[in-house]
Amino acid sequence: MATKFTASQSVTIAVPKQSIPIQHYLRQPHRLVNAMVDNSRVQHISEEVFRLKMRPLTFMSLNIQPIVDMRVWADANGTIYLCSQGCEIRGFEYVNQRFALNLKGYLSPHHDADHTRLEGKADLEVLVDIPYPFSLTPKAILETSGNGLLKSVLLTIKQRISHHLLADYRSWVSSQMEINQTDNDNTDISILKVDF
Repeated sequence: MATKFTASQSVTIAVPKQSIPIQHYLRQPHRLVNAMVDNSRVQHISEEVFRLKMRPLTFMSLNIQPIVDMRVWADANGTIYLCSQGCEIRGFEYVNQRFALNLKGYLSPHHDADHTRLEGKADLEVLVDIPYPFSLTPKAILETSGNGLLKSVLLTIKQRISHHLLADYRSWVSSQMEINQTDNDNTDISILKVDF
């Protein structure tokens, strides 16, 4: 019995003012991936594609671990888009062969006078053929449980992004300022040498 589960999650994050606007930072999509998922569970497949090893999930006493291939890219304005490209379920071959995951989302910077905020939304859909005996469970209960599980996954990602992305942005700005300062110091030294 194929059952569809869905969840959506919106996010708005106030961005503290920094010396480098956040859209420059957002042009590096791998930083969003590292904010969403712990770095030890991310494999870089190509410039825009990442394999994310999600934490194990329990659904109706089934333990599953999704491995999701995600394309993440940015446009010239700093808006980041993400779209799942494939999914594998480890540890349960029956479910793996009857499982489809579709995740789409974006995160975009918006500016108002002196304030900057990030606004985004993610939509997650899973289509799965529930194995026996779980398929005997009433559809309404299955859908409520599945939708709740997907919502908790998106909420966890939202909380990680809200915390880790801003911390990484601050760290990135500091490192960029240090690099610029070092470059300026080296330029000053070379000018001094020329003067002598």
